[in-house]
Amino acid sequence: MANYVPGTYEGIGHGYQGRLIVNVTVTEDEITEVKIIKHKEVRGLAWDLPTSPVEVMPPQIVKYQSLNIPLVNGADLTSGAILEAVEGALRAAGAADDVIEKLKAAPGPEAPEVKDEVRTVDVAVFGAGAGGLAAAIEAKEGGADVVLIEKQGITGGSTARSGGKLLGAGTKWQKKQGIYDTEEMCYNYLMEVGNRRGNFMDASKNRYLVKNLNSTLDWLGTMGYKVQDVEAIHVSMQPWRVHNSMGGGGQTNGQGGEITTPLTRHFAGRLGGEIIYNTALKELLTDENGVVNGAVCEKLDGSKLTVYAKKGVILATGGYSRNKEMCARYPVAHYFCTAPKSNVGEGLVAAEKIGARNFVHPGIQVVYTSLSCGIGINDESGLIVNERGERVVNEWSYQYHVSDALAASGSNCGWYITSGDEPYGGVQYGFKQAVEGTSRDKAADSIEELAALIKCDPATLRATFDRYQELTARGEDEDFGKPARFLHPIDGPKYAALRLHPCVTVSFGGLETDISARVLDNEGRPIPGLYAAGEVADTGMFGTEYPTCGTSIGGALFYGRIAGRMASGQSML
Repeated sequence: MANYVPGTYEGIGHGYQGRLIVNVTVTEDEITEVKIIKHKEVRGLAWDLPTSPVEVMPPQIVKYQSLNIPLVNGADLTSGAILEAVEGALRAAGAADDVIEKLKAAPGPEAPEVKDEVRTVDVAVFGAGAGGLAAAIEAKEGGADVVLIEKQGITGGSTARSGGKLLGAGTKWQKKQGIYDTEEMCYNYLMEVGNRRGNFMDASKNRYLVKNLNSTLDWLGTMGYKVQDVEAIHVSMQPWRVHNSMGGGGQTNGQGGEITTPLTRHFAGRLGGEIIYNTALKELLTDENGVVNGAVCEKLDGSKLTVYAKKGVILATGGYSRNKEMCARYPVAHYFCTAPKSNVGEGLVAAEKIGARNFVHPGIQVVYTSLSCGIGINDESGLIVNERGERVVNEWSYQYHVSDALAASGSNCGWYITSGDEPYGGVQYGFKQAVEGTSRDKAADSIEELAALIKCDPATLRATFDRYQELTARGEDEDFGKPARFLHPIDGPKYAALRLHPCVTVSFGGLETDISARVLDNEGRPIPGLYAAGEVADTGMFGTEYPTCGTSIGGALFYGRIAGRMASGQSML
């Protein structure tokens, strides 16, 4: 009995960035071709690398005549979408339930033999995001025998999932758009923002970074990276110095693959570098003199990999924003996160165990945004209150400044109070949903009723509302200095509270390093043989609020380069 009606059929799956469409060609008894014809998935994580699911899974489905194909670790949503789409196409081809069940049970690729392994190299790099890739490239180009070890089944880390924005100052792209900027202006801005609520910034590390922002952009260009344009990430921030990767712009995710894919191709392709996937760092090794000389790792299959590194170990394992326990000290307990599931802080833990200093920063990158209408990450500037109904900030300011103020007030969420007649499409849409009851946002006929719905004190919200209306009528924000043109009245007759939910991406603090990317111990002394870059070692690079898009990736790339050069015995830049 035939399994399928011969022909080519379309199937749809739902991935990380939306719909993924396949064409599946079948004979009566076989799948002969699986072709992905349309998707919006992230470059590198989903496609354009030998380990990406778009490249890996279709030929495996055909080869094994199976839907029992393992998901690519770290690209689970795209992998699942491919299987979902192929199943839909096969059902369109006439496959009955029992045929689909047999395909889901059919043997897929045979797992490799589980065995422990010991390796010896010059330099071992942990984490294949921006920092780890940059470090591996510099060390490899410096003549070192390098192995890059990644916890997931793909490269890219947090960078690939980001908007792919990079910081620059006085660049040729800025000049082309008529934007005047200098290194000194950029440095002063980073230091001012970083020290607003404490003395957090390392002046020498930030000065060194800013001095080399533009040369890092040029370095990326030698590997095929291209800058699309320069934008203001918020209209209140001047000059524009956020450089978009191709396809980027505005508050989007996924363009960071335009950075990490060329880096991966350069290291693994042109340089012939080795990447070991699905392998997590568990323990750092030291010799009798306290020199870090290797690490113990655990593979996804449960086997152990021991790596001895003759010249140095570089940690680029990312932050801890996926570690609920580590993030519990912040008022963002019920947050969502766009960072990879691997960002749980194992690099911090391993380094701490051998005496490295882990600075527990009082802040974390958080942006409060609506899950129903997307407001909170753009330029909406109406009345925002914390969960107690208090106004705490000039709403017409960079979203991370607004969020920092909400977090500093001890609030796990924000509420955007509106009557829906502001000149922002997202607010209008959110208000309409709230009034119709089609979202989890709240709507009421009075401020007191609204307060009850969002569980804050009616008197507090009423006082905040009345004060805001008073300032709006007067045309002067005496409390927080918001420009008069952004003091939008809230005149009813319906009132809505649009919930702004905390999203955490970058964690601050972490390992303390010097200007040479050497990890320091609790006495401030370099730990021989141990280097770090990126989010695992952001001490001295951030205050309590994120200063501008592009800062984290720029720092990871630059200090990753420094770590790779130092570990392989080269000079600094």
